[in-house]
Amino acid sequence: MGVSGVDGRRPRTDKQRNRTHILEVADQFFAEHGITGSMDAIAKRAGVGPGTLYRHFPNREALLAALLQARDAELEARCVAIQREETDSSTALARWLEALGEWVTAFDGLPEPLRAALAEGTSPLAITCQGFITVTEDFLRAAQRDGGARPWVRGRDLFLSTLATAWVRTAAMADASSPQALNALMRSGWETPANGG
Repeated sequence: MGVSGVDGRRPRTDKQRNRTHILEVADQFFAEHGITGSMDAIAKRAGVGPGTLYRHFPNREALLAALLQARDAELEARCVAIQREETDSSTALARWLEALGEWVTAFDGLPEPLRAALAEGTSPLAITCQGFITVTEDFLRAAQRDGGARPWVRGRDLFLSTLATAWVRTAAMADASSPQALNALMRSGWETPANGG
């Protein structure tokens, strides 16, 4: 009976297997070609028809959101580690922004659809972004409460700054020292000087 699908288990298993396979192929494809790679090319490489791909992921944003969810657990683990290990709230915020910066550069070109998703609000990527904006705000509020971050800074702006910094890192003029320099510039914007100056 399991072979015929009467009990409903095998079709669900096949559907999940297809979805998992598409995600594995898409992850590799986007890593090689950036997020502007063709959806049809992903379907072809996965050995499925475009219809199967679009049944699982109706658009590129849905596919990216699913791929990023697989990386969310790693980012959440880093968040927990920072909270557990770091007693200085300003350093904790800086470490979180660094982790977030690595997350938004999972694929070449990723910062732009994340920015667009925030502006649009209906993309599945917007939900992903909003969750990490909330975490950023939590780290920021702790730093502000301790006097380590400027009171007018907002978590949403730090998230957008992280996206912008990630985008600039991939610019043609960027070099190996650019990420560290850009992070330092961003930190000098939100952090309260040690002597209050």
